[in-house]
Amino acid sequence: MQDRTAAATTLVTIAEQDILNALREVLDPELGVNVVDLGLVYSTEVSGRDVRVVMTMTTPACPLHSYLREAAIEAIRGLVPEAGQVSVEIVWEPKWNPMMMSQAAKRQLGWR
Repeated sequence: MQDRTAAATTLVTIAEQDILNALREVLDPELGVNVVDLGLVYSTEVSGRDVRVVMTMTTPACPLHSYLREAAIEAIRGLVPEAGQVSVEIVWEPKWNPMMMSQAAKRQLGWR
């Protein structure tokens, strides 16, 4: 008789909040604020176990885009171990502006 438990497929559910929580661990080294609160994360998408993030930088001239992209991938892989393929796409439209920051980020940076 076949063991049904061994044959059963475990469904993995990855919540967007888990992805965002992982990305909150990624700090912009120049500002000391995480990429989510800075408003750099435009979208997250989960397809099965694969994760796709679309984000931007504060400026196209930002020298840290490769670093932040890799840090985002590592954070997701580290804090969401059930994730399969993780991709992070850097886009320049819409252009980032300070109004995209959370209130917490604005306070942290001394904005009112």
